[in-house]
Amino acid sequence: MGAAPTVALLVSAGLCLVLQNLLMVRITLSASTVLIALVINSAVGLTVLLSLLLIRDGASGVAEAVSALRPWAFLPGLLGSFFVFAGILGYQRLGAAPTIAILVASQLVAGLAADQLKPGAQALSAQGLPVLGAILLVAGAVLVARRGV
Repeated sequence: MGAAPTVALLVSAGLCLVLQNLLMVRITLSASTVLIALVINSAVGLTVLLSLLLIRDGASGVAEAVSALRPWAFLPGLLGSFFVFAGILGYQRLGAAPTIAILVASQLVAGLAADQLKPGAQALSAQGLPVLGAILLVAGAVLVARRGV
């Protein structure tokens, strides 16, 4: 997959994330806890992904997934659930734009740090434009988030 289709996929995912959070906030309006929305979200996701795996690989796909389980393999699901939980609360309490601004800025800073951990990574001091972009994005996030806080 080339750069343009990948960018289009990421833009679509970003749009879907906003819609997902708006819908999950709506679910929480008729439920006693945010956990209900999280359970529904996870159950639907697991059902769809498990169905796709069964269609693609049959029972051997499920067996492979089970054999790939390691204690640390539960962390991505926990981290993802925490992200969705925090996003729902942010949408409820701050609004969509401040929540997105804070999430994107924090992800960018963490992404820059993660890239620095890769073998052969260019020194951060040699990455003027990416660092400047991150600083501007964080500054923009602060401006957007201030209206919601």
